[in-house]
This record gives sequence, C-alpha cells and structure tokens, in this order.
Amino acid sequence: MGKDDSIFIVTDAMKKAAFLDRDGVINDDVGHLDSVQGLRLLPSAAAAIRRLNEKGYCVIVVTNQGGVAKGFITPRALEEIHDEIRIRLAKDGAQIDAIYYCPHHPEGVIPEYTSVCGCRKPGTDMIARGAAEFDIDFADSFLVGDKSTDILAGKRMGLRTVLIQGSADRAAEERTPEDEAAPDFIARDLAEAITYFL
Repeated sequence: MGKDDSIFIVTDAMKKAAFLDRDGVINDDVGHLDSVQGLRLLPSAAAAIRRLNEKGYCVIVVTNQGGVAKGFITPRALEEIHDEIRIRLAKDGAQIDAIYYCPHHPEGVIPEYTSVCGCRKPGTDMIARGAAEFDIDFADSFLVGDKSTDILAGKRMGLRTVLIQGSADRAAEERTPEDEAAPDFIARDLAEAITYFL
C-alpha cells in the first residue's frame, strides 16, 4: 500500500450504504487512539453493524485521523487498529466493507501529511470515493457520526444523517458557521441510529 493510500476494500460493491464515523460511533472515543491495546468497541456496535449487513447495506467507515499528521500514530499502527476492529466485529458476525481515513491535518508535524485537504471531514472526498468504489445510491444511504463535521460532510453529499447524542460538546472546537445544518435524528448510540433508518 502506498503512503497516501487510505482505503481498505473488503467486499464487492453494493447499492446502498451506511457511512459510519469510527471514534464515538463504533469504538470508544479516547482522543487519539494509538494502539490496539486502547481499543474498546462500544456495546451496541457489533449488533448494529450485523443488522446493516443483514439488510444488504454496504458498511463504509469514514474517519478523520489527524493524529497521523500530528505524529501521535503511524499509518501502520492505524492499519493494525482497523484490522483489530474487523476481527472483533467478525466474532459477532458483523462486517465492515471498507475503511477510509484521512491522515491529514493543517497543524501537523509530519510534512507529508500536513495539509488542508478535501478528505478531512467536513470535506467529502472519503464519502465520494466510497460511493464511486461501491457504486452507491445516495437516495438509499445515510451517515452516522458523533461530531458536527460528520453531519456537515453527510449533508454536503445529500445523505440523511444521525448525530450520536452527547457528541456536540466534543465537537465544539471544530465547528464552522455551516455546521448549523441539523441532523435528521439524534440517537443515543449506533443501535438507535440504525433503528431510525430501518
């Protein structure tokens, strides 16, 4: 994998998708998760993702990982975390079809990742790339996130959106005037978000 590659494809294309943020949606948000030792899946995540699989949704993770640019984690360690997420979910019969991550941050310390880019949410490049790779129909798709930047990215792509409850305070520092766009629903966790859409 090249140093700028940020995609992990697992299965063939589907027509509808659930775009999911990672931290605070699938696993506990601990700030900058830098190893598998600190990984903790949220209680409802596996069952919710399995339900999406059963309903024929392509499950695509789109996650900002500016810690790469800031030197908190290497791309290799990040890949190990993503592999471990898949392994743990698989034990409960759940599958992620792809994980896209943005390693960039404008205030980074690693030159190759220090930039303003189109993939860092609320940028839409990760969602657009997933849609192209999997031939996604946005009319039947949605996004679940725990930050206002997630919701704005989804809104910009015309997706229905759910905000995981309690995330607004954590996202305050990343807000822009455009973030006033409200989610379609506010949920306690991923399970409730999935129930809303299904």
